[in-house]
Amino acid sequence: MTNLSVNMNKIALLRNSRGRDYPNIIEFANKLIDLGVQGITVHPRQDERHITRRDASELGELLSHHSSVEFNIEGYPSEDFLILVEKIKPTQCTLVPDSPQQLTSDHGWDLEKEGDFIQGICARLGAAGIRSALFLDPDINQVKLVPGTGARRIELYTEEYAASFNTADHAAVFAGFKAAALEAQRLGLGVNAGHDLDLVNLPEFLTIEGILEVSIGHALTIECIERGMQNVIGRYLEICAAA
Repeated sequence: MTNLSVNMNKIALLRNSRGRDYPNIIEFANKLIDLGVQGITVHPRQDERHITRRDASELGELLSHHSSVEFNIEGYPSEDFLILVEKIKPTQCTLVPDSPQQLTSDHGWDLEKEGDFIQGICARLGAAGIRSALFLDPDINQVKLVPGTGARRIELYTEEYAASFNTADHAAVFAGFKAAALEAQRLGLGVNAGHDLDLVNLPEFLTIEGILEVSIGHALTIECIERGMQNVIGRYLEICAAA
């Protein structure tokens, strides 16, 4: 079984667009928990254009009372980000190599260049009792460098998989993701996945054995608008349970 972690960024973006506390992040998270999701994900950026630091803290307090629901905070490991994470103590911190100017995350870590930096961050997170995960492209050479950082999981960046879906290149792209996931597992790493996964392309991706968690937000939010929240979350949970 694969855990479904819902990324709340788009809900926060809708709220921020009107300058009111609607939709309320905590109320929305409670609805997701009641529907059976196993995780909540947020990415608090420096400009707070969607999830704010206050949101992250309030979600941390909420989820401290739901031991079966994991809290995943993702982002670039700047000092202010790490201080926030250490204060909240989520289940997992997913380290993402993006800048404040990026619209969204669009590449994984280059551990040949940044492995020493990441090693120190993972040690710091481990000392705080927080599981570390690295946002990674499906590159076996990069995967092989992860154990040296001390990270316990990787999150495969799945934009290429989603973009290639129903194209002539898809089989080769999918094979690359499968090979990266299997190599990570061989090395004793947990494997998560996220970015542009949806109800259409997720079932095939989860034929890769051993995917522990998928983090889905943008597509899921749109699908909830189109089909209803209960129906969409139920279908995602069915797909993840079948994995």
